[in-house]
Amino acid sequence: VQLQASGGGLAQAGGSLRLSCVVSGRTVSLTALAWFRQAPGKDREFVAAIDWSGGRTYAGTLKGRFTISRDNAMNTVYLQMNTLEPEDTAAYYCASGGSKYYSLSGSAYDYWGQGTQVTVSS
Repeated sequence: VQLQASGGGLAQAGGSLRLSCVVSGRTVSLTALAWFRQAPGKDREFVAAIDWSGGRTYAGTLKGRFTISRDNAMNTVYLQMNTLEPEDTAAYYCASGGSKYYSLSGSAYDYWGQGTQVTVSS
């Protein structure tokens, strides 16, 4: 199983970015998928997750600005990020779990992408 994340870059505060993560070797419609992020000097934190049925959950502080979605035909998970803030600057990682159900814990996910950097300027 491999995950390839892309879509990061430099954005201004208030702008938008869409991250993509292509999954190979596992059918995304049968598993939970998630995004995490890690800022310099900080611990990795949960961002959003989607389960096999399309159920979604978000970190409380991000709900309303970020949207996770999935394209089963493309075996891809997305993270739409709107109204970006400098505090969103981090490396963003997609993750795939062996379970159908999502978890807010990184330990529930057994495969990870390489990370894509998001930098938001004020």
